[in-house]
Formats: sequence, C-alpha cells, structure tokens
Amino acid sequence: MIHLVRHGETEFNVGGRFQGALDSPLTPRGVAQAQAYARVLRELVPTDCRIVSSPQGRALATARIIAEAGGFTGSISTDARIREISLGAWDGRLRSEVAAENPDVWSGGKLAGVVYNDFCGAIGGESYDSLTARVADWLAEAARWEGPAIVVSHGVRGASCEGCTPA
Repeated sequence: MIHLVRHGETEFNVGGRFQGALDSPLTPRGVAQAQAYARVLRELVPTDCRIVSSPQGRALATARIIAEAGGFTGSISTDARIREISLGAWDGRLRSEVAAENPDVWSGGKLAGVVYNDFCGAIGGESYDSLTARVADWLAEAARWEGPAIVVSHGVRGASCEGCTPA
C-alpha cells in the first residue's frame, strides 16, 4: 500500500506562484503539516517502511520531517519520476500574471482542463504524455514493492483536470 503525501505548504504556495520545476522553502505551516502527516502515518505503517520522495527540495524536506517526527528508521530514497510537472515559462510566475496574459485558459480562478494537454502555450512546459509516461513507469515499479510505503510528491495547485481530453 502506498500512502501518498503532497509536500507541505511553501512560500510559493502562499505567494500565489507556480512552482513546477522550481523550488521554494516550506513555510512554518508547511513544517507543521509535515509533522501532522507523521503523526497520522505513525499509526498506519511500521517505522521501518520504505519512504520515497520527489527529489525536489519541498518534497524532500517534507519527507525528512515525516521521518524524524514519526520515528521512521528507513532511509529516504528519491525518484525523479514523481517530481512535479514543469510548467515551463510559467514556473515561478504569479498565477495572476499568467491569468492576465492568458485569459482564454483561465476559468473561475483555475486553469482550464486544457492545461494538462499542452500547457496552453507555456513555453517549455512538460506535456501530459510525458508526465503520464513517467508516472506510469514509476507506478509499475511501485506495484512490485512489498509492504507499505510513504511517498511524498506534488500536485499543481489551482489547476483542474475537469474536461481534460488527454491526447
């Protein structure tokens, strides 16, 4: 069984910025979230369980806090296949800036589903096909693991896959 955890809140989250391939530190609230994850996970999995994290700093910091606060004894491994999707030219940009420059892809304060198809012109962004291929490859490997695992990864905040029609 995989216990999937999104990294704790970051400075970029608070500031309304897309992170993508970039990184920003956890906020005090993000640290508290990771500590809370540890308390819950301690009740669900053995302390020697596998811990796998995205190599991005915010995820790895969350994994380390979980391990320490939860008394988990196994080492933390990283896997680039579970890193956050890159939004290319939008990485590090304010959501409000992107919305103002791309009003046709914004709906109700969230990115429209098409963002997962071609990132709506975000130059250099990772494609949906690339994301799904790397995550599918990781999932195929993870399906063969024995015992429970804690996995720390990401989620693009403000995006919605409602109406997605992946190519």
